[in-house]
This record gives sequence, C-alpha cells and structure tokens, in this order.
Amino acid sequence: MIHETTEEFAAALPRSGALAGLDFGTKTIGVAVSDGLRTVATPLETVKRKKFTDDANRLLEIATHRGIAGLVLGLPRNMDGSEGPRAQSTRAFARNLSRLTDLPIGFWDERLSTVAAERALLESDHSRKRRGELIDAVAASYILQGLLDRLSYMGRS
Repeated sequence: MIHETTEEFAAALPRSGALAGLDFGTKTIGVAVSDGLRTVATPLETVKRKKFTDDANRLLEIATHRGIAGLVLGLPRNMDGSEGPRAQSTRAFARNLSRLTDLPIGFWDERLSTVAAERALLESDHSRKRRGELIDAVAASYILQGLLDRLSYMGRS
C-alpha cells in the first residue's frame, strides 16, 4: 500500500526490520538498505533499468533476500515544491509496484540528494567512472537516511 505522508508510512511499518530506499533515474535505480534497527542507510547496488517487470522483480528479489519491511522512493520535487513529470513517473512506478507487493511504500523528498551524493563521492576521491557507477545507490542512501532520521525524531516526540 502507498502512503503519502511519513506518519502514515511509519504507522504501517512493523516495529523493526530493514527498509530499502530507491532513487529512480531514467536508466538506473539506486538501491540502499538500512539495518534492522533503522539507524543507518547503506548503498547497496544500482539496478540497470530494462522494463517494469524486470525492474520490479529485481527490487522485490532484493526485498525478499534482505527481509525488507518497507520501501521508500525518492520523490523528485521541483525546487518550488511542485511535482513535474519525473515525480509523476515515480508515482506511477510506485502504483504499479504496489500491485505486486504488500510492503508499505512511502515517499521522501529527494531534492538535492544526487548533488549531496556527488559531493560525497568527489570528496572521497573516486574516479569519474566509479562515481558514475555509485551515484544512484549513494543518492538512494541519502534518501533513506533522511527518512530514518525523521522516523527516529518521530519516535522521540
């Protein structure tokens, strides 16, 4: 089921269990996973996009193998907060994916996540080729970490 707010998404999650963060690009999907206590997001892999069925099967295979309790998709909003064609594409992917799994699906505002990931990879002195291979998974980890931090904050309030 798709949850529009972080509060709805949090309420649909079991008390523990890893989460997966997804960063959708036109050619790849970056995947990051958290630990079971939901404190740290780690880049996992970059899935080369083919067609929806292949992409969804790979993501659900990762979810099953890793015991994922929920999926968070980076929602690419414009800087003014509005949603453009890329956000609509992400929402369509989420709708189609929700038909194949019972996992809760949520969204996280991904503005500037790729910029932050690029900066981190530049600072770690990766080659241009290596940065290209890692960028989407690292961006997914920024998306997931933002959600994890929000969930942690919500638990303290």
